[in-house]
Amino acid sequence: MANAQGGGGQRRTPEERTKRVVDTLNTVFHLDNAVSGQVQTAFMDYYKEQDKMRESMQNGGGGFDRTAFQKLMDDRDEKLKKTLTADQFKKYKEEIEPALMPRRRQQQQ
Repeated sequence: MANAQGGGGQRRTPEERTKRVVDTLNTVFHLDNAVSGQVQTAFMDYYKEQDKMRESMQNGGGGFDRTAFQKLMDDRDEKLKKTLTADQFKKYKEEIEPALMPRRRQQQQ
């Protein structure tokens, strides 16, 4: 029962998570090097800030701040909107992002 919430594995580093997303987007959209680099920067910034928020929360910085997390996601999405085409961004939000999300909650049902 102790591992029921966490799944027992190590959390991936921001670099590993960024590589996974960028590789997926490169495969789906065949991004050129400049766009791929901008996408990589957007996700690396996002994941590093996400880890800082998580660490602060775990070290007594309070509970989950949904507003701060949403702002972090919104900032990332604004960067992606400036980098990807409208169709690419729409496909990312509707198909790719949900597929990349952890599926922990499904195990509890």
